[in-house]
Amino acid sequence: MSADLIKSRKKLNSVSTLLKKGKYMPAVQAVHDGLILFLKNQVMKGERTEFEDILQKVTYTLNADKELRKIYPLIISYAPGEERALLDAMRELLQELQKALNDSVQDDLQAILAQKKAALEQGQQHLDNQEWDQAKSVFDQLVSDFGGDTDLKADIADRYLNAGRYQEAFHMLDDALKDDPNAIHLYNRIGMVLRKMKDYETAEKYYLKALTLTSQDEYLLYNVGRLYYDWRKWNKMAKSAQKAVDINPDFAEAVKMLRFAQKKMAE
Repeated sequence: MSADLIKSRKKLNSVSTLLKKGKYMPAVQAVHDGLILFLKNQVMKGERTEFEDILQKVTYTLNADKELRKIYPLIISYAPGEERALLDAMRELLQELQKALNDSVQDDLQAILAQKKAALEQGQQHLDNQEWDQAKSVFDQLVSDFGGDTDLKADIADRYLNAGRYQEAFHMLDDALKDDPNAIHLYNRIGMVLRKMKDYETAEKYYLKALTLTSQDEYLLYNVGRLYYDWRKWNKMAKSAQKAVDINPDFAEAVKMLRFAQKKMAE
């Protein structure tokens, strides 16, 4: 028996075990792949008889699986010599399984989004009512459930920021950066939070890190200028504003910032 036929037999004989484990896609894929290996090889009479017997058992097993029948209610038929027709049926079944999987994933995704939305609204309600501990409890649980979601952490941080809870906003953004250390928008947000906390030196460090990732973001440079405005570092403010204007001469706010800094430097 050739190596391909040995592989084919192994794949076909694995179908029953895969179905018992609820692995419907791998089970049908095994039949599909096993059939292809069988069809592309010359087989002797004894080998054909053996494979025809295996295929009859496989089709019986597929038809007998109640969960699989819910997805594909049609009877899967096979008779000796009709291997190509069975292969076509397996291709159709794989398409149906993929569709069912996509629908299931979509349902799961919608459920996750609904769960996030409900928790965010609950946490926001606590913030609106100045129930800080309750808000933190809701948001911390949400982050625990979806730990790697940097956008979620940024969303929560924005809510803290808008509520004037700068320390919580900073910790949330700092945690998000651990998941995505090259996320420029997170450095930008942290810089804004630290500026509001009047921790100018730390804010500057985060902004400078962001500028190592991109030097062509005029809005980032403008925000750095805002830091230096609060810090009363007119020379550095002018340099940031100048860089922003160099990138985008029509950036009116940056032009105003540059003129203001230059005026302060001349006093």
